[in-house]
Amino acid sequence: MKNVISLHKQGIGNVLTVVSASGLRWKEQCLSWGLETGASSCGASGVCARFTVMYDGGAVPQVQQTNEPGPLPAPDQPDSSFNPPAQSPRCLMQMTMCRLAACSLGLVRQGLRLRFPIAPALCPLRTNVRTLLSETGVWERDYRAETRRQVEQWWHPRIQQQWQKEMKEQSSQKKKFYVLSMFPYPSGRLHMGHVRVYTISDTIAHFQRMRGHKVLNPMGWDAFGLPAENAAIERGLDPEVWTKSNIQSMREQLNSLGLCFNWDREVTTCLPDYYKWTQYLFVKLYEAGLAYQKEALVNWDPIDQTVLADEQVDENGCSWRSGAPVEQKLLKQWFIKTTNYAKPLLDALADLPEWYGVKAMQANWIGECTGCYFDHVLKLEGKETGEVLAAYTSSPEAIYGAAFISILPSHRLLHGSSPLRPALHRALQPGKNCLSEVTALNVFTGHEIPVVISAKTEFHGHLDTVIGIPDSSGEDVCVARDLGVHWVSVLKSEEDGTHTLINSAEFTGQTREDAFISITQKARERNVGGHLTSSKLRDWLISRQRYWGTPIPVVHCGSCGPVAVPVEDLPVMLPKVPFLTGKGASPLQSAHDWVNCSCPRCKGPAQRETDTMDTFVDSAWYYFRYTDPHNQLRPFERSLADQWMPVDVYIGGKEHAVMHLYYARFLSHFCKDQGFVSHREPFKKLLVQGLIKGQTFRVAESGQYLKKEDIDFTGAEPMQKGSGKQLQVTWEKMSKSKHNGLDPQEVVQQYGIDTVRLYILYAAPPEQDILWDVKTDAIPGVLRWQSRLWGLVTKLREARQGGETPNPSILNKKERSEARRIWENKNHAITLVTTHFTEDFLLNAAISRLMGLTNTLSQASPRVVLHSVEFEQALASLCVMTAPMAPHLASELWAGLSQVKSPLCSSLLGNGDVMQQPWPTVDPEYLQTPDTLEVSVRINNKVCGSVTVPRQVAQDAEKVRELVMGSPLGMRLLTDRVIKKAILSPRTALINFLVEE
Repeated sequence: MKNVISLHKQGIGNVLTVVSASGLRWKEQCLSWGLETGASSCGASGVCARFTVMYDGGAVPQVQQTNEPGPLPAPDQPDSSFNPPAQSPRCLMQMTMCRLAACSLGLVRQGLRLRFPIAPALCPLRTNVRTLLSETGVWERDYRAETRRQVEQWWHPRIQQQWQKEMKEQSSQKKKFYVLSMFPYPSGRLHMGHVRVYTISDTIAHFQRMRGHKVLNPMGWDAFGLPAENAAIERGLDPEVWTKSNIQSMREQLNSLGLCFNWDREVTTCLPDYYKWTQYLFVKLYEAGLAYQKEALVNWDPIDQTVLADEQVDENGCSWRSGAPVEQKLLKQWFIKTTNYAKPLLDALADLPEWYGVKAMQANWIGECTGCYFDHVLKLEGKETGEVLAAYTSSPEAIYGAAFISILPSHRLLHGSSPLRPALHRALQPGKNCLSEVTALNVFTGHEIPVVISAKTEFHGHLDTVIGIPDSSGEDVCVARDLGVHWVSVLKSEEDGTHTLINSAEFTGQTREDAFISITQKARERNVGGHLTSSKLRDWLISRQRYWGTPIPVVHCGSCGPVAVPVEDLPVMLPKVPFLTGKGASPLQSAHDWVNCSCPRCKGPAQRETDTMDTFVDSAWYYFRYTDPHNQLRPFERSLADQWMPVDVYIGGKEHAVMHLYYARFLSHFCKDQGFVSHREPFKKLLVQGLIKGQTFRVAESGQYLKKEDIDFTGAEPMQKGSGKQLQVTWEKMSKSKHNGLDPQEVVQQYGIDTVRLYILYAAPPEQDILWDVKTDAIPGVLRWQSRLWGLVTKLREARQGGETPNPSILNKKERSEARRIWENKNHAITLVTTHFTEDFLLNAAISRLMGLTNTLSQASPRVVLHSVEFEQALASLCVMTAPMAPHLASELWAGLSQVKSPLCSSLLGNGDVMQQPWPTVDPEYLQTPDTLEVSVRINNKVCGSVTVPRQVAQDAEKVRELVMGSPLGMRLLTDRVIKKAILSPRTALINFLVEE
């Protein structure tokens, strides 16, 4: 006895769906039977051939045509010709087939194969089977957890593929939008902070592409640095192997989250094709006199024998590695003279109105640029010593009246390898101003002035060298008199209280203000300083005595001194070293074959620089490289950089709002001065997002962080198990050591990609911290919203499945008014959501507004759902506006909408999936301000109707009262009533009459 099952087969490419007793679809079995013969689209005739499938549990079913072509059954209706036998034979699986259902128009046009759905009415295993419209042609009525998983599994690769395809086909004629999220250090595992920043950038990128822009949303890896080196040391691995393995792992994790990046533009800072150009930019800085080497104090770990960055020194001044008290040690270090750009960087903040709070942070970091440095050649016994000393003054206009140079007792000249050290130590008397034998040449006057060791232990800000000018400082007058130092007066007081210069060569006679400008300008022209900066700002120390970093492209020659490696010889490759310890001098010193080289200038023996660059150098220009990542001739082509720059919105954490942004801005200004780019500022808008914090539990006595399994939650307050000790409960940045972290992949596995995205966007404005707690309203709220969105599509599909044809003209006045409110709510939502996406980035408010539109549509009456074009348009707009934030769900919702029976709005007849739809725009009629306004009338807080009033008097309480009283509504309800008060709402069109009962 055989199972005889009929099915419809239109054209080719339809798949016989086999369902086992466990509910598993055996697609592979269908392929082996040859029932999938290629891709096709629905034919225009609307008919299908009738086939019979006979299956007796054997290897292959028998398929034969049984009758002439006939009409295609109605969507979601079972095939009436299917009459299953009363009793099934003992066979290995049950099979059911139903009508051919069209797939999403977008998928059909992409050539994806059509599927046969399982007929709900006929399959005895229906409760165990989940269907997906895009896959089977059957719409699942409710949005369950299994439906969500199927939706994301189906759409995840398709959204990724479509994004990559569209990125390659972007028209150069479109307006550009460059959205950039700060690239991560490849630790090997994503944390929730990563998920937040990349969800925000992904959402904005989808939105801008839907608005018709060509979008750049790149990703790369800040791959050099101390953490990778330390991890490699602990595991006995090569840092390169460790880093590349982590990159591969994190790339897969990012893809699993459904994030759409321009992976064809990926950059990795530890690869030679990137750090070659980091070295190139260093050489250009060196040639411009902005990169230099000098002795400087560093944080030194006496146990590990290594230099520590400031962030590696704890609040007690101890090493984070060994715990030993950190010492200050003088080492020869490389610096970038960022102070030369302090004033331009400060002034340019005025051109960044959309940096909001970060502008103040940047300005505070730079300080008030009211002074400058002047270079002085130091002499001893009338002979030049080779030392050039930069000294700061806040009165550069009075430089002709300089009396002395003052240095702190902690200055490098007294503690380093300077030849002046003995002479200065002979003069040193702690606690006193000491006149030394060393003199400094005033480059303006040509006269030598003495170097004084100050009695102070610190100057203002971070200064260690200042110019003593008695005319501008009473304190300097006292020092000069005490030491018997002569000076020349250079400022003359005028009757109006101003000052003019005297005894100042060609600047004599100028006002103090004019001389300030002209003297600093002359110093800049002579390359002896004059760049306005603050007393608190220091040059950028970029040296690191570690292995895993960009080699500094300099060789040290006994004859020529330090010489930059020629550009044509770059990159200076990072050599392999036999082993790393993390202790002592730079590991590169052990690579003898690499260190010993020839001088590029004289060809004599030389040695390479063994320090590597701070990773802030790598990240100071990566946004340029993304515009031209495969260029082998230069860091980037100017035309391509100018095409994409500046970055339209830059997204990252608060912790990078100062130093990283300052260094990136500096390098961008430098590149502009070098003619590499047209724009000076690299980032147009900033979106500085807050942290995601987890709950921590600490023992009050010891401060020990506890795991949740070590905590007793049964009482009113949590306590430590066993000891019963009280705990301090706080919210802190997620960390493994604090046992409050989350694995993003586990969270996604539990809630789904779209739910996590919506939670992150909805829980708080981007700049605020998120306190991760699934018990709060945010997670349940976004779960409910997804179900309600799904329910709206179900509502419309079911309304159109009936026999009644939709006809907007049959709606009565009340129903038309309801449809009008839906139309207004839709346009209001489009306005606000678009504003939130483009101006303030309050994506949580955007979601809230979409939830409001969802509420409006959920309350629509059945006839409005069936017959109004406004409901259909609003639901279509809602799906499209949801897409950037929940792309998988929105894609399936759109598939359900685009196949709705008898659509009324043209948007549902278009091509493509939801991510290919244009962003909705406000209807022109909505933008027109009407001459009149409907004012709602209440009596004792009860709604009684409305009255039309001229818009120009809508805010005039007396006028509105008169118009209401004179209207038919007022005459009917208020004529014989005693009115105690009439209250006109200032925010809404509403007037409330308080009357005696």
